[in-house]
Amino acid sequence: MPTLKILLSFFTVLTNLGVAICLAAQLLLKQTALGVFFSKSSTQTAIAVYIFLVALVYNVALRGLDQPQGWHSLSNELLHVINPLLFVIYWIAFVDKAKLEYKQTIGWLVYPLLYVIFIVIRGYLIRQYPYPFINVVKIGYPKAILNTTIILVVFWILSLIFVFAGKKTVKA
Repeated sequence: MPTLKILLSFFTVLTNLGVAICLAAQLLLKQTALGVFFSKSSTQTAIAVYIFLVALVYNVALRGLDQPQGWHSLSNELLHVINPLLFVIYWIAFVDKAKLEYKQTIGWLVYPLLYVIFIVIRGYLIRQYPYPFINVVKIGYPKAILNTTIILVVFWILSLIFVFAGKKTVKA
């Protein structure tokens, strides 16, 4: 049974928590700094990109590596398919995309970059990594750095696509 500190080492779990905090802050804390931050279209779009990438990486690269059963299978589908799909639908339907700018996408890389730094340091200390594509013990630093670079580039490209799509929906 995974402990909370292991669960909180997964980008999937942290990003789904981010989605939950974003929606809760908008619903319950509208007038607070947190509510205002999570009401920004740039913040919501960044979160949409993060959660979309959670679904993309899992369903393209990680699905099938593990065979969860029962409740674990259900939670796996919720975290990797249902929640990402629902938040992207929310983004399409409700986020004001008029103020999105391409230059914002560079700032959106901070979260995934900080996550990678955290995981590499944590992995070095405990010799355990949450994802096979960053497992330095098994694949070495050069391959892990290459994989991480590819994922960060994909993050940025997806961010640009989301801004582009957002701008197209505003003009339509």
